[in-house]
Amino acid sequence: MTEELYLKDSYIREFDAKVKEIKSDYAILDKTAFYPGGGGLENDIGYFINSKGEKINVTEVKRDENNEILHKVESNSSLNVGDIIKGVIDWPRRYKMMRLHTASHIIAAIAYNKFGSLITGGHINPEYAKDDFNVDNKDTLIDIINEANEIVKKAIEVKVYFLPREEALMIPAIVKLAGRNPPNIPIWRIVEIPGIDIQADGGPHVRNTSEIGEIVLLKVENKGKGRKRVYYTVKP
Repeated sequence: MTEELYLKDSYIREFDAKVKEIKSDYAILDKTAFYPGGGGLENDIGYFINSKGEKINVTEVKRDENNEILHKVESNSSLNVGDIIKGVIDWPRRYKMMRLHTASHIIAAIAYNKFGSLITGGHINPEYAKDDFNVDNKDTLIDIINEANEIVKKAIEVKVYFLPREEALMIPAIVKLAGRNPPNIPIWRIVEIPGIDIQADGGPHVRNTSEIGEIVLLKVENKGKGRKRVYYTVKP
């Protein structure tokens, strides 16, 4: 399987890798820093530079049915099995989503710890995030965003580490998405904001809450009885 570099270091912007396989317009590498999307977080985009110095745009990254990571490239790209390429992430896009992703963990933690509320759905793109919570009151979400901003200012280090599944399952609320089953894999990646939140998570995050900046509430929508959707972003 492709080595997933972002699992240990979300700040890798460029990397060298070997092309293992070509499937139609998709390339499979021996290692990658491109996040394939998942958990509501959009995939990375960027480009490759081949041995001839040619730039090859990567327009989509996803997993296939075998959990391999596929990088979609232009159909006329000069790319062959065995080639050594340099992969380059669209960093401004990725970093904005990292900031929003860590912000979403803080918001989810406050919702759970203070109101017993779980996320019932969500999505993060480079422009904004949206999360659905099983809460009745719009003001509850406004208060949560305000409290999240106070936590951001505390400049708390975000820790990433790995635990055996049995040990991770002993942590209360390790999965905070309603209806989501715990990952059926032997080793879990844990993202912890000490004193605030701890979750099983496979996506890129910032190293410190201070990098999030200010969380800006965009709007709250009523999505039915006991369900509200909150839209938010982070200041540039």
